[in-house]
This record gives sequence, structure tokens and C-alpha cells, in this order.
Amino acid sequence: MMQNKGKIYVKKFIILLFWLGVWQILAMCVDNFLLVVTPLQALQALLTLAGQVEFWRSAFDSLWRIAFGFLLGAVLALLLAAISYRYPLAEEVLRPFMVFCKAVPVAVFAVLLLIWWGSSMLAVAICFLVVFPNIYLNTLEGLKSADRGLLEMAEVFRLPLGTQFFYIYRPALKPFLLSAFQLSLGMCWKSGVAAEVIGTPSHSIGGALYLAKIYLDTADLFAWTAVIVVLSVFFEKIIFYGIEVFFRCEPACKDPSMPQKIAGREQRTLCVRNLGKSFHNQWIFRHVDHEFHSGEPYVLDNPSGSGKTTFFRCLCGLERPEEGEVSEMDAFAMQFQEDRLCEDCSAVKNLEMILGDASQARTALTQLLPEEALDQPCHELSGGMKRRVSLVRAMEAGAQCVLLDEPFTGLDEENRKKAEDYIRRKTRGRIVMIATHIRTGEEFSEMTQMQI
Repeated sequence: MMQNKGKIYVKKFIILLFWLGVWQILAMCVDNFLLVVTPLQALQALLTLAGQVEFWRSAFDSLWRIAFGFLLGAVLALLLAAISYRYPLAEEVLRPFMVFCKAVPVAVFAVLLLIWWGSSMLAVAICFLVVFPNIYLNTLEGLKSADRGLLEMAEVFRLPLGTQFFYIYRPALKPFLLSAFQLSLGMCWKSGVAAEVIGTPSHSIGGALYLAKIYLDTADLFAWTAVIVVLSVFFEKIIFYGIEVFFRCEPACKDPSMPQKIAGREQRTLCVRNLGKSFHNQWIFRHVDHEFHSGEPYVLDNPSGSGKTTFFRCLCGLERPEEGEVSEMDAFAMQFQEDRLCEDCSAVKNLEMILGDASQARTALTQLLPEEALDQPCHELSGGMKRRVSLVRAMEAGAQCVLLDEPFTGLDEENRKKAEDYIRRKTRGRIVMIATHIRTGEEFSEMTQMQI
């Protein structure tokens, strides 16, 4: 590991020497210190400036102006993007302003704001106007790209908003935010310093650059340029370190709002009356009448494509039926046809989202999964393991009615037998419905068979 880091540093040093050599050769070819100075002359100018109090004050004042404008734009953009995602009307209201900010040149803003406000806060305002639309639009796009399947899962299991944000929205936001911040950081320094050159506020890098231009002091110009590069890299490192910490942390999950009607406490009946669902004027199912009682699991043995999944979605409220009604239940839990797991999180974390307790989640998962698989990211698990994680999540949620859509897909004979035994143990006192194409074993030989 140390050797690899050493090689990287050596490589970067060689590249730096290469570009310093190109700079030196260019200065020698031009041979005019008013146009291009050598690296040594720029370094001498920088050392001279560093010995002056005014240098440090100018560097600090420019840093805080640009940093404040960036942070103000980023925070407001993140907040308004969240509001626009939640309330589409807000997005419509803000859209003209975003188009205006993207279309109008920075120089126009700089001149107008210089007339209205003066030069002291010009750099702050310009950085804000450059950063705000970029981060706002990328954040909004990232929120819209969140996995719809995971959001449906969160709706069924009633996950708290904080859990949804950190484990569903945050992964979707990551590429969008990294791109937006990378672009915005570069743009805010360019536009911020340019605004200072136009406004020439006291104690600023832009003001120093303007004086260097007036006095044709090319060495100072190059020295201040080097300061801008160093400060921008320093600020960028701080921002991206904070972003890295934000995306790496895994906060504990709060208890979901799902009522925990543990099996055996209360006998319930789910009544379905004249239920019907259609798509594009084609009935998927119609006139479904049935009563489901807690206790023995029900198996839906309709052929593939007959609407079992749609029936489940109507029961738990993800689809609105065209006709009929379903009696109210305090809570549903569902194992979807797809696993719908947070793939970057471990099996324990996926179940912790439902239970609000990591140790309880670990104990529950050991009933169907080996210990060594519990802390692996779900994207590293086999299809059968993922299926068992989603099964445990549905059964451990404690809902009054549990809907299992193809729970045995991808399971071999041994693991299917374990899954059947597990479902049987967890069914007592609850309504459990199973849609499956796979013939069940002896444990389920006497289950209630039905069609919709």
C-alpha cells in the first residue's frame, strides 16, 4: 500500500516537473518578461508578496467571499431542489429563474450588481448565481432518478423519511452531486475572481490582479494566479472531504411507523369485495370476492400473467382498483417479485430499516442466511440469498397481512424447505398470502389453494 502511494507521488512530481519545464521553455522562447516570466521569477514575486500583511489579508478576504457565495448557493440549491421535488408547483415557479441564470452572461450580472450593491459583496453574489442553478438542477434530477421500486417498498413498509433519504435518495444523488460540485467549484473561483477584477474591492485578489495589469507587473500576475490555484485546490479538498464523509456514513435507522401487530395477539380477517382492476380497458381480474383469515397461509395458484402481482398491489394500496373495495388493515408487508433491496447496504442494514434494531435484524436473518453473508453488501450476495433477505424483511415486519410474491424463486431444494418452515412459524396470528409457480413441499401440502 505504501509503495503504491509512493509511486503515485513520484508520478505526480514528474508531471509537475514536465509542465514547469514547458513553462521555462516558453519563457525563454518569448524572451520578454512583460509577456511571460520564468517559474523562478514568479516564485521570487510570490515570496516577496508573502512577506506583506496586505497579501495575506487579500487572500483571506477573497477566500471567504468566494467560499461564502459557494456555500450559500449550494445550501439554498439543495433546499429548494428538495422542495421542488416534493411540490411540482415550486419547480414550475423556479424554472424561469433557472433559465435566466443559465442564459445571462456573468459579466452582465457583475455590472448590474456593481451598480446596485457596490463592490464589497459582488464576488459573493456572482458565485451564488453561478453555483445555485447548477447544483439545483443536478440535485433535482438526482432526486427524480431515485429507484421507484425502492420507493414503493418504503411506502409499503412505512419507512421514516430519514431512512428513505440516506438509503434510497442518497445513492441516487451521489453521481449528480459529485458532478455538480466538481463543476461549480471551478466556476465559482473563475467567476468570483473575475467579479473582483471588475469591482476591485479593497483587500482582494481581483484587486491585486487589476493593479498588476495596470503596472504591467507580469511576475505578480503569475504569483497571484498561483495563489488562486492553491486556494481553489485547498477549498475543493475541504468540500469533497465533507461530501465523502456524508456519503460514507450509515446512521442508525429509526423504528418505522408500521404498527407491530405481532402474530397471535389479534385474529383478523381481510375482506375483498367485488375487486376489479384493468389496464388500457383490459380487465386484469374482476369480481374477486374472498375473505382471508389469519392462521394458515393462502396460496394463489393462478397461471403466470393472470394478475397475482397486480392483486397484491391493489391490496396494499400501490394500485387503485377500478371497482370493489378492500377492508382496512393496520399494516401490510410485501415481498415483491424483485428483491428491492438497497444493494450497497448489507443484509443486516436492509432489515434494520424495517425493524429499527441492528441486533434484532441480525438474529432474524440467521434463520435463513449464513453468518458470513450478513455484513456483505447485497450486490455481492447470490440471487437466492437476496431472495431470502427480502423474505425475512416481509415476515419480520410484524404487519397483520403479509404478501409474498414468488418467495421461492432462486432457492434450491434445501433452502426452499427452510423458507417454507420459516413462513409456517411466522404465520401464526397473521394473514399470509403466497403467489408462487413452484410446487411447495410437505409443510405446505395442506395450505388453502385459491384463484383470483
